[in-house]
Amino acid sequence: MDINLSQAEAEALIAMHKHRINDDRHDYPYVGGALRIPLASEDRREDFMLDITRGRIELTKCTFQNRARHIIGLIRVDVGGSIHRNPDNAWIPCPHIHIYREGFGVKWAFPLPPDRFTNPDNQWLTLQEFMRYCNIVNPPNITGRLII
Repeated sequence: MDINLSQAEAEALIAMHKHRINDDRHDYPYVGGALRIPLASEDRREDFMLDITRGRIELTKCTFQNRARHIIGLIRVDVGGSIHRNPDNAWIPCPHIHIYREGFGVKWAFPLPPDRFTNPDNQWLTLQEFMRYCNIVNPPNITGRLII
């Protein structure tokens, strides 16, 4: 499987509506935990994955990622983590968003758009906004817990 996409292919996958594949319930991960939830396009021709990862030491650290074809990162949001260095040596503070860029994958970070992510300190809200940003129109059933 080719892990390199053209920018047009990546943008088409990002824009594609994504749906949960079943009605299973998933528990939001505890500190240090991770959750991987399969998704699919409406016609089921494309597979996607929603990844939720929580930090072990830094309680506010979390990562939300949307992948295509099992291994290709399309969009990732990092909250509560460290500063990121882009391939051009520019430094981007956390929180930030990574969006697929042809030839680089998700190695480029950008400031988190405040009009789309309204309160990065609230993990539950940020997850909901992330799913909307990724066009997950029929989101998985995730049970919220006390989230720091």
